[in-house]
Amino acid sequence: TLPCLPGARPCNPKDFGHGSPVCVCNATYCDTLDPLVLPAPGSYVKYESSKAGKRLERSEGRFQSSLRTPGLLLTLNISALYQHVKGFGGSLSDAAAMNILKLSRPAQDNLLRSYFSESGIEYNLVRVPMACSDFSVRPYSYDDVPDDYELKHFRLADEDVKMKV
Repeated sequence: TLPCLPGARPCNPKDFGHGSPVCVCNATYCDTLDPLVLPAPGSYVKYESSKAGKRLERSEGRFQSSLRTPGLLLTLNISALYQHVKGFGGSLSDAAAMNILKLSRPAQDNLLRSYFSESGIEYNLVRVPMACSDFSVRPYSYDDVPDDYELKHFRLADEDVKMKV
């Protein structure tokens, strides 16, 4: 286990009885990470979480050119690019928004900072479901009028106005 990097705040673990601790983030404390610095060519940085209690534990390593290493073999061909990664993020469902809004303002700030800031995991994308999803408390849509192709009856639901927009 590597020590916490300067400025990083360690996970304050809490176990809810399911054998997998979670990090406590509240109005007064939330774990943080140091800003990510790109590793030198030929090396990598790995962040690992596990059921045993690791929470974004940072480690470093170097890529090896030898194929004689036992275990998992990962081959990187840096001359072949297949796709461009625009970023990383998560979904802001009705359930997520409802839970965030139940937090105190300082706890909301800490939680959002842990997702979107340089001291957190630096999400830069958020997917917002259109209308209800399986994480909504009720079924709803934006326009239930048949054949309303011009969307004259389109209306955002209260959940969208209060929690997502």
